[in-house]
Amino acid sequence: MEEIEETPEEHLAKQHRKEKKDMQAKIQSMKNAIPKNDKKRRKQMTEEIAKLEADLNNKHEEELSQLKSSIDTKVEDVLNGVETMKMEGGKEAEAAAAAAAAAEEEEEEEEEATQPRLTKAQKRRDKKAAQEKERESRIAEAEVLNLQGVRHQEGLKLAQKLATKQLQIKEISSDGHCMYRAIEDQLAQRTKPEITMSMKELRSRTAEFMRGHADDFLPFLTNSNTGDMYTTDEFEKYCSDVEHTAAWGGQLELRALTQVLLLPMEVIQADSPPIKIGEEFDSEPVTLIYMRHAYGLGEHYNSVEQLKDPANAEDS
Repeated sequence: MEEIEETPEEHLAKQHRKEKKDMQAKIQSMKNAIPKNDKKRRKQMTEEIAKLEADLNNKHEEELSQLKSSIDTKVEDVLNGVETMKMEGGKEAEAAAAAAAAAEEEEEEEEEATQPRLTKAQKRRDKKAAQEKERESRIAEAEVLNLQGVRHQEGLKLAQKLATKQLQIKEISSDGHCMYRAIEDQLAQRTKPEITMSMKELRSRTAEFMRGHADDFLPFLTNSNTGDMYTTDEFEKYCSDVEHTAAWGGQLELRALTQVLLLPMEVIQADSPPIKIGEEFDSEPVTLIYMRHAYGLGEHYNSVEQLKDPANAEDS
């Protein structure tokens, strides 16, 4: 049986998977070479690993971009050639194409007549091979789009920043409560959890604090239609939404929560310095990740956790 030819996208995708596998083997070797009790060298190793992975991702991104550009150029050349042929050849070109198609169809019919019938098992194998080829092509296309997307770039920058702190992103569901759920997770992770609160409790306490300190928050809330500062009724509606709905949280709510929890907060972003709130409190900060391009709706908060050993990440 004739082998199904591999497309350039599929070939590059396989090459990238092999390079990633080789990278994991190299990381494992680096890990084995350093004693577990040598914290300084293991920290240096973690930073080196983050740089190696970033370099490999950048290399893959450049190769995929070059491949996409090459394919786009070839497609454009073909389309231009077809258009030129139509303009120059007119009806003669169409007639020649029709004759060529008829000859090809006749040749295929002759081949089918001389070839033995495929068994059901062979047909199943052929179908499976075709499906696998299509799947590889979809994976390659998805990798091109992902590596060029702002979401991937943002995640890569955040991972590099967090690696220097021995941290990594911990995903929080995107349901409108993400900021409060991320804080709930952070409180639960603390080595000495002075405070534990559920998402609902955090929302309720935030609204309660804002109501009790309206003068600290009203100047930052304006009616989007008139530009005027909120009225008392509008402010109460805002606080009610904070408490009872999935209204997104922001810096105002974070400021309220630092006072409720008596804890500082640090919000890490990809392209800006960290935002620090409640620095008057001398304690381990609650650390959040702010992502502008995480989901289709845009902004999103995640929590963080201790960086896992990259060599064992696939086993966890």
